[in-house]
Amino acid sequence: MELGSGLQFLDSKSILVIGAAGFLAKILVEKILRVQPSVKKLYLLLRAADHKSAVHRLHNEIIGKDLFRVLKEKCGKNFGSFISEKITLVPGDISHEDLGIKDSTLLQEILNEVDVVVNLAATTNFDERYDVSFGLNTFGAKFVADFAKKCVKLKVLVHISTAYVSGERAGLILENPYSMGETLNGVSGLDVDVEKKIIEQKLNELRAQGASDTEISRAMKDLGIQRARLYGWPNTYVFTKAMGEMLVGEVKGTLSTVVIRPTIITSTFKEPFPGWAEGFRTIDSLAIGYAQGKLTFFLGDLDSVVDLVTDMVVNAMIVAMIANESNQPSETIYQVGSSMRNPVKYGDLQDLGYRYFSKKPWINKNGKPVIVGKIRVMDSMASFHRYMALRYLLPLKGLELANTAFCHFFQGVYGDLSRKINFVTRMVDIYRPYLFFDAIFDDINTEKLRMAARSSLEENDMFYFDPKCIDWDDYFMNIHIPGIVKYIFK
Repeated sequence: MELGSGLQFLDSKSILVIGAAGFLAKILVEKILRVQPSVKKLYLLLRAADHKSAVHRLHNEIIGKDLFRVLKEKCGKNFGSFISEKITLVPGDISHEDLGIKDSTLLQEILNEVDVVVNLAATTNFDERYDVSFGLNTFGAKFVADFAKKCVKLKVLVHISTAYVSGERAGLILENPYSMGETLNGVSGLDVDVEKKIIEQKLNELRAQGASDTEISRAMKDLGIQRARLYGWPNTYVFTKAMGEMLVGEVKGTLSTVVIRPTIITSTFKEPFPGWAEGFRTIDSLAIGYAQGKLTFFLGDLDSVVDLVTDMVVNAMIVAMIANESNQPSETIYQVGSSMRNPVKYGDLQDLGYRYFSKKPWINKNGKPVIVGKIRVMDSMASFHRYMALRYLLPLKGLELANTAFCHFFQGVYGDLSRKINFVTRMVDIYRPYLFFDAIFDDINTEKLRMAARSSLEENDMFYFDPKCIDWDDYFMNIHIPGIVKYIFK
């Protein structure tokens, strides 16, 4: 496989980036504009009612971020004109045909000009409403593939999925596609069109009952979890992403298609500078909760591998575009993570957190440093349930009895504690598979891509994506934890 020049590949290309306000999409856009200013055009599809709303999102959610600082310094006073020349905003919505693009002239321009379509649009909320997650992650993927087939110059469609479509399977997870209707537990009957009808019927039923928006939201969240677990997936997010992969494979036709399955994406490793982060991730929330003295215990297996990967996913995406640029029908899946070649465990993260916040303690609202220590580890769900029963459920039962005896005098306190317990229990139920994860993601296709890049990509150092180059101790102590403290929890 001869790859040639990555910069030459990007030169004069027109690329449609869908879901352009997302974390990974912003890193992709910044990287392309910074390393190859001769790219012809980046069409950025944003969920927006009109052009004015899209412009507002561009400035507030994309180029206004510190991530673009290096590019701004490079362009100087020409930054504004450079962005105007290279970026075309596309107000739209991928949960509709033709991606919800209402401007017919712009629609035709995209169909005639685009060389690469990259779909990064998704809702990554594990506990999302089923109708919302299905619309974006499943049917949205179908609408993007349908749209890509109509792009007359298209070289490759890149669909960003997640490695965790594998659900709770243990062992070595291969880079295999999902066939239509395939399930993780062998239960037959999964049909995407049937799922669509179930969603519509449930919504109609709830509306006919006069359900409130809150009641509808809760019912649709419960429905998503129920449907996912019926077929072996642990949550709505990975279930709808798996069905999205199925649909892309089903409708792609003669397209050259790349499916990227990243693991947990953390802050930037090197480019445009180390440590830029955005959005809440579970491991980051745990780290800051610990730093603030709010995390009193950890639930999970400290020997479990937590598969992390940095912004080098973007480099893998670009090299995969180059490798799969063709007019031949194909589908290649690349799992991009670290568990196969440079694993890190929850126990390592616990130790790194203790070391970092012992040296640089969190300063609380009173201006005093929070002293951290080793926290209690619960290595099974049974130990968690025992803890909850003794610490919270028994006091809750006592409060319930007192509330009844004193004519609901304690109703507010009782209701507040009950809601908190239900919330924690639900979150633990949703995230449990990842706290006790027992799988390694194979990356044979990704390694072949790395080998091809090492041997034949002129700018291999520019588009690196080998997780072996990450020193996790140095990364967490000097890049990631300082980054999340600065950008997310400041």
